[in-house]
Amino acid sequence: MPELKTFNKKIADLHVLIENVKSKIEKTFGHYKPLFNGERYLTDYQLSKKMNISRRTLQTYRDKGLLPYILLGGKVLYKESDIEKLLEENYLGAWKRC
Repeated sequence: MPELKTFNKKIADLHVLIENVKSKIEKTFGHYKPLFNGERYLTDYQLSKKMNISRRTLQTYRDKGLLPYILLGGKVLYKESDIEKLLEENYLGAWKRC
């Protein structure tokens, strides 16, 4: 009978391990955004959170022509690569102090 207890313990441990892996997979894919033709697109909400600015500020940037965007059925989308490029082009390095 000790073999049965050992077997049951191993099965229980395996079950816990499988549940942990399942939980991590669900967590990972819950945030996963698949590529569309090699591009990721961000919504207003996602971009405002990522840049730590308001959605109203994003609208102002769009109205002024500062941000490239796609308007699809009333939904605004931003190409992640366009945003990265825009940030790189407008990067101001630190000034050297004399």
